This record gives sequence, C-alpha cells and structure tokens, in this order.
Amino acid sequence: MKKLFFALTVIAVTTVSTVSTVNAQKLLRFGIKGGANLGKIDGTGYDEAFKLGYHLGGFAQINLVKGFGIQPELVFSSTAAEVKNTSEFSAENEFNNLKETKPKLNYLSIPVLANIDLGSPRFKLQVGPQFSILTSKKKNVFEEGKEAFKSGDFSAVGGLWLQLPIVNISARYIIGLSNVNDVTLSNATKPDSWKNQAIQLGVGITL
Repeated sequence: MKKLFFALTVIAVTTVSTVSTVNAQKLLRFGIKGGANLGKIDGTGYDEAFKLGYHLGGFAQINLVKGFGIQPELVFSSTAAEVKNTSEFSAENEFNNLKETKPKLNYLSIPVLANIDLGSPRFKLQVGPQFSILTSKKKNVFEEGKEAFKSGDFSAVGGLWLQLPIVNISARYIIGLSNVNDVTLSNATKPDSWKNQAIQLGVGITL
C-alpha cells in the first residue's frame, strides 16, 4: 500500500512539473535572429536609395493572453548612408571640404513590440517603439572629424513575423521619428532634418 501511495505521489509530482514547464515555455520563449538591414537617411543632400547592411540580435517573446504578447529585443545594426548632393552641404558653409560621402552608422537598438496574432499563432503583426544608441560612426566623416549625428534615435516599427516550429522569419519597416542631425551651424539657420529609415529582413531560431 505504501509503495502504491509513493508511486502515485511521484507520478502526480512529475505530471505537475511537466505541465508547469510546458506552460512556462508557452508563456516565455527566447531566440536569436539576423539578416539584411536596408537603411538610408531621409534628409537634404542624401541619396534616397536604401543601402545594404546587416543586423544581428536576440529577442524574448512574452505571451500575455491568447493572441497577444510583447517582444522586447536587443539588435545591433549597421548601415551606410550616401551623400548625393554635396552642394547642399557646401551651401551651409559647414561642409566645404567634404572628405567622406558614405558615413557608416552602427546602432544598438531596443525595440519593444506588440505581437498580435493574425488568425494564427504562427503569423503575427508587430508594432511598437524602438530606441537606438549610436555605438560608432566612421571617423573623418566630415573635415576635422566633425560630429554630425546625434547619439540617440527614436523610431516607430511595424512588420510581420512568421513563427515556424523552430525557425522564424520577419520583415519590418522602421521609421525614424527624431532628427539625428547634430550639426551646429555658424549662422542662425536651423539645421536640416535627418531621419533614419530602414527595412529589416530577418531569419532566426526560436528556442
């Protein structure tokens, strides 16, 4: 009798532990991702075409209720802009000796996205804010190493996420909301507005 009671107890504890583990896995999942980062600077004098770069990062999926959750991420991205019309800069008398016409910008970004199921838990709409920190910029972008870009950027993100059993596929558009132009003009003229834009196409693994 005691052996039977002990066996039933072990089975009950094992079942509860297994169910709890499965529920925890459903509520919280982690993963890594990477892919192409097509970026540009939307502003006077810059080429409107997107330039190819890359992004790498990790994410956590927190499923709050059925069909809805949040997904915070930590993503490193690298893009190169291109100055198309140098006369626009020369007209400001701040860039008369432009040396480098393709500044390379590296950002560490923290998007916090809402995951909304689109008729299936595998197919999600993602929307939310993103804050980015400029980690490095190509030296000698302008004469005398002029610091032209602000260190922080705030953006809005929208995209789609396809969650397969292990692999995930994502596509999103990032629209910069803040002016990243940090140039100080010698006259009273207000500096032009420069805003980051990017298309990210990624693939990853969900653990």
